[in-house]
Amino acid sequence: MARPRSFDEAVAVRAAAAVFAARGYEGTSVDDLVTALGIQRGSLYAAFGSKRALYLRVLGDHVQALPDDDLTLLLRAAVERAPVDDDVAVLVSAGFDRLRPTTDDLPGLLGRELIAHATRRPEEP
Repeated sequence: MARPRSFDEAVAVRAAAAVFAARGYEGTSVDDLVTALGIQRGSLYAAFGSKRALYLRVLGDHVQALPDDDLTLLLRAAVERAPVDDDVAVLVSAGFDRLRPTTDDLPGLLGRELIAHATRRPEEP
C-alpha cells in the first residue's frame, strides 16, 4: 500500500488563490484546482468540502492578509461573486473596510485595478 503524501493546507490555499486570481471563480474548474494543488479530487473535497468552500477560505485568508499592492482576487470577487453570494459579499466588504484606513486614495487605487483588469487579455493572469 502506498504511503499517503503529506498535505499542507496552507500551501494548497495559496495555490488555489493563484488560480482563482488568474481565472476567477466561474473560470476555475475543480480540475484546475486539483492540478494546481497536486492532489486528487477526493482529497480536495475531503479537505475543503467544495469548490465554493475552498474559494471562501481563500478569500477569507486574502482579506485577513490583504496586500495593498495586489487587489486582483478581491476585485474579482467583488465583480463576479459578491452580487450572487452573500458570504462572498461579506468578505469583500470586510476587505474594503480593512483597506480604507491604510490607503489614502482607495477609490483611485480601485479604479486603476479595475482598468488594469478590464484591459488584460483573457490569457493573462
